[in-house]
Amino acid sequence: MKTDTARLYSAKRPSDAQMARFKRFVAQKYGEGMTLEWIESDDAPGGFRLEAGSDVYDWSAEGRVAQLRRKLERIALGGEKVIPLIKETLDAWQPEALAEETGRVISVGDGIVAAEGLDNAEYGEIVLFDCGAKGMIQDLRRDMCGIIVFGDCREISSGSVIRRTRRTAGVPAGNGFLGRIVDALGEPVDGLGEIVPEAYRPIECPAPGIIDRKPVDKPLETGLLVIDALFPIGRGQRELIIGDRQTGKTAIALDTIINQKGKGVVCVYVAIGQKASSVAQLAETLRKKGAMDYTVIVTAGAGESAPRQYVAPYSGCAIAEYFMYTGRDVLIVYDDLSKHAVAYRQLSLLLERAPGREAYPGDVFYLHSRLLERAAHLSDALGGGSMTALPVVETQAGDVAAYIPTNVISITDGQIFLESELFFEGQRPAVNIGLSVSRVGGNAQTRAVKKAVGSLRLDLAQFREMEVFMQFSSDLDETTRRRLMYGQGLMRLLRQPQYKPYSQSDEVILLVSALGRAFEGVPAAAIYDRAAGLLEFMRGEHPEIASEIDRTGELTPGLSRKILAAAKEYGASKA
Repeated sequence: MKTDTARLYSAKRPSDAQMARFKRFVAQKYGEGMTLEWIESDDAPGGFRLEAGSDVYDWSAEGRVAQLRRKLERIALGGEKVIPLIKETLDAWQPEALAEETGRVISVGDGIVAAEGLDNAEYGEIVLFDCGAKGMIQDLRRDMCGIIVFGDCREISSGSVIRRTRRTAGVPAGNGFLGRIVDALGEPVDGLGEIVPEAYRPIECPAPGIIDRKPVDKPLETGLLVIDALFPIGRGQRELIIGDRQTGKTAIALDTIINQKGKGVVCVYVAIGQKASSVAQLAETLRKKGAMDYTVIVTAGAGESAPRQYVAPYSGCAIAEYFMYTGRDVLIVYDDLSKHAVAYRQLSLLLERAPGREAYPGDVFYLHSRLLERAAHLSDALGGGSMTALPVVETQAGDVAAYIPTNVISITDGQIFLESELFFEGQRPAVNIGLSVSRVGGNAQTRAVKKAVGSLRLDLAQFREMEVFMQFSSDLDETTRRRLMYGQGLMRLLRQPQYKPYSQSDEVILLVSALGRAFEGVPAAAIYDRAAGLLEFMRGEHPEIASEIDRTGELTPGLSRKILAAAKEYGASKA
């Protein structure tokens, strides 16, 4: 709060000349109406401490050292040639008359601090408590502000001093993060030592504008036949993975990460509200598959505070943006945004914001839109990098019309809906063909895959419709029976074990063979084994087919005939 009296603290009374200089400084800074009062105190050893309202000028020995430390930290974040810059700064450094605006804690509880005195604080600014904890301004009011605390708040009490940093929240980033597990603030938690950052990026950053983007026209292959064929994902797209608990949502994200091996794609996996054992198991799986070398895991576990769970996806996005703006392709998985919304609801209720539908605050849509809009395919002028987002949302009893699912569906470019009933029937991935969609569509497919898909979606839709009516019929004609067997074969073909992604050429060969009725007469239960055998036969006897597909990305009529002939040759050998 502003007052008409400035207070000067020191162990010894300043001389008349020093007092005159302080009075001139106060008059120039705050006007002639501000008076100066000296108070004897041991709180500023080796110098002086001046308090004018919420501004604090610390010229004590400790304050001068802190000022130098902050200057060196800013230099270190610059990146290259740090040592010469530090030496140059030490030689030329002189203490400056910099105001340090402070406030005081009114109340604290559940990771939320109510504070007064930070008159010029900004939303999203990092503040420091005198116990060393960090917080972020999350709520601004006329006479107070709300702060979320990232660390342990047990040492924060009413009356504790809070200092502004004038820096927005951000995380370190760089190539050193590849292969590492970090927390929501970018600090390593895998026990593999410190990470040397190459940059410092704000966690909140405006999304690229229309002029800064290119069309999404380059595929990001998941290696899952049902997705790459029917709901293709392009680099720069936002595709939602949605379904009930334990239906394989994380498995799809994991397979997609594994399938990026050797394709130059950096992957960022953000685990929100998950058990530490689950994250460790996932990291070990990626390590065994050789995928951890190009992956960063950002975790805010179930046992961590709501502020850390709230900030984790923004931190992961900031790390991913570092790679995107250096011209690289990035895949980021948010697992999952349902828990993220719950953490934000908890923060908002503690900050006394008005609850709305399902007790979520009114800006919960903006919470996720400003995160997912940052996914983009950048223009060539900005390096041509891309960030593809795969947000995960959990539903209750398949209710896609609930508040958070409908919000995220409206933000993204399509959704992959996983159905519990299909999962329990053994269909893995349990993708519901009717409710899933990709709004980018064929633009994100190579011409070979687009041609190979053919009438697959229509055939599956007809099969699902016919399957419903079949329940009420005991006598089927031969044509209907053959169509049902064909549809059952297609559904079995779309089943795929985890950690076994297909290459583009494998997918084209399987699609052309299936739609060409090369698997006709094969029992549905044996379809997967027959498909695996066909791919092995193609690699051994006709390697030129896969080579041509991978090299050209095209599927000519002549190549289709060669695939069908080879498939029938293999089928005849198994008859």
